Amino acid sequence: MLDKLTGVFVPRPSTGPHKLRECLPLIIFLRNRLKYALTGDEVKKICIQHFLKIDGKVRTDITYPAGCMDVISIEKTGENFHLIYDTKGHFAVHRLTPEEAKYKLCKVRKIFVVNDTSQIDLETDKITVFIKSDPGNLCMVTGGANLGRIGVITNRERHPGSFDVVHVKDANGNSFATRLSNIVIGNEAWISLPREKGIRLLIAEERDKRLAAKQSSG
Repeated sequence: MLDKLTGVFVPRPSTGPHKLRECLPLIIFLRNRLKYALTGDEVKKICIQHFLKIDGKVRTDITYPAGCMDVISIEKTGENFHLIYDTKGHFAVHRLTPEEAKYKLCKVRKIFVVNDTSQIDLETDKITVFIKSDPGNLCMVTGGANLGRIGVITNRERHPGSFDVVHVKDANGNSFATRLSNIVIGNEAWISLPREKGIRLLIAEERDKRLAAKQSSG
């Protein structure tokens, strides 16, 4: 997302709801990702006109930290975006429909059951639906070595006094395991999936895919 030839300094995110290493400042989102501005001053002019909303609230700080599952709305263009992880562990911008932009998915920590996922209405800030971390449910990995992968929970191992582990199978039939605390439970009816569907390809598979695309275009 950042060009290594543009310099050694990057904007530092402001203190906010996400950790320093798990967020993306708005200036990077608008200037480097969407290309809606060329300089920081242009980003500041966009934000100061109240065009940008995160989770339904206007944000004017150009270094405000946006994180995973945040809903970013630009009223001037009518566009809505999700910040999610791709299979490389990098932030990816996923476009949303107006219906999907009305809610967000949150990880439950203190209510219902720990590690369940809730759907929150961004207009009322109330929980509308919640889904349990049971086998058979769809999940997205938000931490660990499998960051960004998406699949269906096949099994859950309980380890009292240590970390619970879940086994997940993606759409290609590849299985992997991760900590229960590293996943967010979802449903295909709640959010649309990114282009690669959360499937991590092997290096050889990526090579074959690139060669096939090159041959078809040539």
